[in-house]
Amino acid sequence: MKFENYRIAGEIKKSLEKQEFRRPTDIQFKAIPHIMKGEDVLAIAQTGTGKTAAYVIPVLDKVHRGKLKQVRKDGIKCIVMVPTHELALQVVQVFRSIGKFTRVKCHAVIGGVEQDPQIQQLNSGFDVLVATPGRMFDLIAQGHLRTNRVETLILDEADHMLDLGFISDIKDLIKKIPKRRQTLFFSATINDKIKRLAYSLVVNPIRITLSPKNPVTKNVNHSLMFVEMDDKRFFLERLVRENPESKILVFARTKVRSERISKAMERADIPSLVIHGDKEQKERNKVMADFKSGRVKMLIATDVSARGIDIPDVNYVVNYDMPEQAENYVHRIGRTGRGKKKGFAYSFVAPHEKELLENIQAFLGSEIEIRELDKTAYKETLEVKFEQKNDWKSLLGEIEENEERERKKKKRRK
Repeated sequence: MKFENYRIAGEIKKSLEKQEFRRPTDIQFKAIPHIMKGEDVLAIAQTGTGKTAAYVIPVLDKVHRGKLKQVRKDGIKCIVMVPTHELALQVVQVFRSIGKFTRVKCHAVIGGVEQDPQIQQLNSGFDVLVATPGRMFDLIAQGHLRTNRVETLILDEADHMLDLGFISDIKDLIKKIPKRRQTLFFSATINDKIKRLAYSLVVNPIRITLSPKNPVTKNVNHSLMFVEMDDKRFFLERLVRENPESKILVFARTKVRSERISKAMERADIPSLVIHGDKEQKERNKVMADFKSGRVKMLIATDVSARGIDIPDVNYVVNYDMPEQAENYVHRIGRTGRGKKKGFAYSFVAPHEKELLENIQAFLGSEIEIRELDKTAYKETLEVKFEQKNDWKSLLGEIEENEERERKKKKRRK
């Protein structure tokens, strides 16, 4: 079935055609009809399968038709709650691009930026609000945001929102919106917490689950190699040297680690960008823009940012540090191989991370392919450090890292 055969507004079909969206993906094919009927939906599908458009298209149709008939009073008709700033901005972009020819206005409310411009936008009026919980509740408490006209509530990346501790925020919002509403849950993974929350908030939901036994999309070739912790930067450098035109997304466990990896790459004359929660929103936006455009081809991120990164043509994902939560492995490597494109994901596993690897493989229900490295290949990779510039900055960096390493060793001995 093609989009042109759906009973959606012509303005939406026009936009989809211009963007060359001919046929719905599996999740869109299964979810759109139920959402258009007004049913509650709990949808679980792999990342990169078009989940956002699966709810954007029917919501746009519903709000647009209501405005044409002029039967609905002014006010926000739909709230989309998301866990990260980047995801909020991307969801708004999808609403605006698909709704380009409609009368639907969409706006994002996020923290980390001045709130006065957001208040002005609220006062000008719009139909769809995409928000991170913190700033949204600030504006509700201050009386700038009214939710009494909300007809649809959407929780995107619901599992991650619960991991970040937003469950009380979600329940608070439920108290502030009408009881008669449509509720939609979208996520790449599901666990008991999500099930309990979902079924406490929805009425006879339609449950849609795609490929539950294989959470990793077929488009991603993922493998691992066993690497000593202190040697990981040389393997990352080798990957960059061998693929100079590729976009590479690197995941680190903490903010501090991500900054250290970036500095190590800088000493090897490899430019990189870093994104994490401590950076100002203005800087985060610039980082994303520079990576999307390809001006800088390596981005180093923490898991908090993993759900907000939907960038076309990411060729490689690197798990520099193995994720502590098994579900995050799926979300990380899902940043490549999106849509119909192929992607590659490599994990550098240090000896102390083997337990994390076992948890991930248990979650996947299968073992990850191991790339065997003989001693010669391993040694050749480490030799890249001798090709680095022997300037004073590089030498100081090496000295600092060696000193830090020695301090850690002494601590362990004690």
